[in-house]
Amino acid sequence: MIYGIVSIILGYLLGSINSAVLISKVFYKTDIRTMGSGNAGTTNVLRSLGKKAAAFTFLGDFLKGIIASLVGLLLYKEMGLVLAGGAAVVGHNWPAYFGFKGGKGVLTSFSVLLFASPWAALIALAWFIIIVAITRYVSLGSITAALVVVIATYFTGHGFDTPTFWLTVFVAVLVIIRHHSNIKRLLTGTESKLGQKNKN
Repeated sequence: MIYGIVSIILGYLLGSINSAVLISKVFYKTDIRTMGSGNAGTTNVLRSLGKKAAAFTFLGDFLKGIIASLVGLLLYKEMGLVLAGGAAVVGHNWPAYFGFKGGKGVLTSFSVLLFASPWAALIALAWFIIIVAITRYVSLGSITAALVVVIATYFTGHGFDTPTFWLTVFVAVLVIIRHHSNIKRLLTGTESKLGQKNKN
């Protein structure tokens, strides 16, 4: 039990290291949360600060999910991975170090699931790429991929009775919840497309 608690704490603290906020503050002397869409994530960094900043944000958010999952796995096997990975996504979305205002957790969720259920994560990634390529809406790709990854996890060997399946459900729900404003903009036709500046 203690290892489960430690996994959650370490996962959350690792997840709270928000690359977008750090990069914008240290190298650009600004706060990404005051720019563009206000989201502390790779897409907003790309639109607001450019490709180089976005690349480092991508790397940081991806790696912290992998590291948190690995730490959890070493501490408490599959359950530790699930607890630490889920906590890392929570930390990314609501970071303790940055006033509990973070990103939407898409990339960190992907890296956690890539570690926990690689085939499902890759299927969801392929779906995301197809949707974004067709529509140019990153948010639509993210929201629908969150649904796809749950289904893919089930059909790639992680049934309802496995911790990994419920990790997938948990992070998928978080991703969709964090995209509530995007869903509204998609419905009203005001959502920004990839390559455009934020409209809001």
